[in-house]
Amino acid sequence: MKKILFPLILSYILTFPGFVLAADNPSMRIISLTPATTEILFALGLDEDIVGVSSFCNHPSAALKKEKVGTFSQANIEKILSLKPDIIFCTGLEQAPMVTELKQLNLKVCVSDPSNFEELFESILEIGRLTHREGNAETLINNMKASIIEITSKVKNAAEDLKPKVYVEFWHDPIMSAGRGSFINELILLAGGTNISGSMPRAYSFFSPEQVLKQDPDVIILAYMTSQEPVSFLEARLGWDKIKAVKNMRVYNDINPDIILRPGPRLIEGLKEIYKRLYP
Repeated sequence: MKKILFPLILSYILTFPGFVLAADNPSMRIISLTPATTEILFALGLDEDIVGVSSFCNHPSAALKKEKVGTFSQANIEKILSLKPDIIFCTGLEQAPMVTELKQLNLKVCVSDPSNFEELFESILEIGRLTHREGNAETLINNMKASIIEITSKVKNAAEDLKPKVYVEFWHDPIMSAGRGSFINELILLAGGTNISGSMPRAYSFFSPEQVLKQDPDVIILAYMTSQEPVSFLEARLGWDKIKAVKNMRVYNDINPDIILRPGPRLIEGLKEIYKRLYP
């Protein structure tokens, strides 16, 4: 009886959606030097394969227990070599010199530096392919896309002139905001808002206080923590007490900056949080 049942059970398991034999998912030794790719790797179920991360990788909590191999901009090359990685995940810009150095040591390096959701989805697929988790990557992307549709369907019929004008400030001295080509700009648009700094050609740049006053945003989001209550913090600036967002107490600093700044799976959480602030 057992001889008959086992092949039947095995046959059923193998046809179950998303099932992959362990042999088809060979273990790897992975190092991630950027928080966003670390979050993607964990989301793909690669916890046991990650042997090292940067000191900036703080999510999920299991990442804090991983071996540290340097900071975001400065890797400990000796430590990395000692861990014998099969692949190292990095990002662009600030990490470019580090990427060059690692490649010169004949180490396999993958650079993930998306600037919008479509590029993020492509990056997740590539990471899934390189780590033998293509199915997991596709599932993750499909879930993210479903969440985006859930939000955008609620605001698709909103008239342009009725959409809340939004100002996101991710630093205050000097004032900096997010322009065209940033995830923050895309999140605001998807959530049914208008980004008052969306015309800036650079993704992140300085933004004058005069422009904020002129644009008179309905909602202000501070992507950093302040020691003061956020409305009082902005009222101290010359003329800002006249801004709609300040007058109507629609100034927020309660969104975790990581979920709107890191190009990873938690951007969906950021989208939902922004939507809640725009349409409470």
